[in-house]
Amino acid sequence: MDIQLVHLQTLEAVARHGSFSRAARELRLTQPAVSMQVRQLEGTLGLPLLERVGKRTYTTKAGELLIAHAGRAMRELARGVELVQQLKGIVAGRVRLGTSASFSIYLLPRALRRFRTRYPHTELVVVTGNAPEIARAVVANALDVGIVSLPVRERELAVTALHRDELVAIGPSDRRWPRGRRVKAAELAGEPLILFEQGATLRRVIDDWFHRGGAAPVLPMELGNTEAIKKLVEAGLGLSVTSWFAAKAEVRARRLTAARLEPALFRQIGIVLRRDKPRTPVLDAFLATLDDLRRSLT
Repeated sequence: MDIQLVHLQTLEAVARHGSFSRAARELRLTQPAVSMQVRQLEGTLGLPLLERVGKRTYTTKAGELLIAHAGRAMRELARGVELVQQLKGIVAGRVRLGTSASFSIYLLPRALRRFRTRYPHTELVVVTGNAPEIARAVVANALDVGIVSLPVRERELAVTALHRDELVAIGPSDRRWPRGRRVKAAELAGEPLILFEQGATLRRVIDDWFHRGGAAPVLPMELGNTEAIKKLVEAGLGLSVTSWFAAKAEVRARRLTAARLEPALFRQIGIVLRRDKPRTPVLDAFLATLDDLRRSLT
């Protein structure tokens, strides 16, 4: 039976994302090309491997079985390639990283560029999602490593601290915060607010801060994108609470203003991977790059 490795990789990407379009972006293919590869694989096996329920795509029983066995085969193949490359003194292989969109924009670009420059024979796949999604994917070995807001609950994961992120209040350029005084929850709760969407780890951290301050935002505008939140704040539509590292460029350019919170609010960002994850040269090299990033952020 002629089954092509690239078709199996495409099926795995669609199953992991639950979306043909997201899989196409990761694989740098067109959506029709992804659909064609899955159809060809289904035609070879004579069974449907995926099914659509609403807007999301799920694996059938046949798809689950194939991905489980093919995944082991692909990992062994990748490991074999890495070992061959080691004989030539080359660090090679693929690292699948899961993280949030904001971390990939504001925190990681320099480190990822340094890794690719230092190890040009490696392949780096970056998948974005919320912390619970990333943690589950690392547990399932669909991702090698995650960078997420802590805590995570999965016992299978080993956690290493990366950065203690301070959250600040932000406002438009003409906002005058009390000089030298921190902003309390009750003060912010009385303002129009633009916050990250419900369910996100960052939003839970912010809501808990308001609760401890004896206040609650009244019908805040909710968005799932930090850049969009900053643009609406810049336009004068409300205030927000966000990471300092996400807002500092606009604050320094005087497009936004910022104030520290009372009490101070932090979230811990961590690196997660399976406790039993086999260590390979490419994974060790990537973790060393993240350790360099950790030291640079202190």
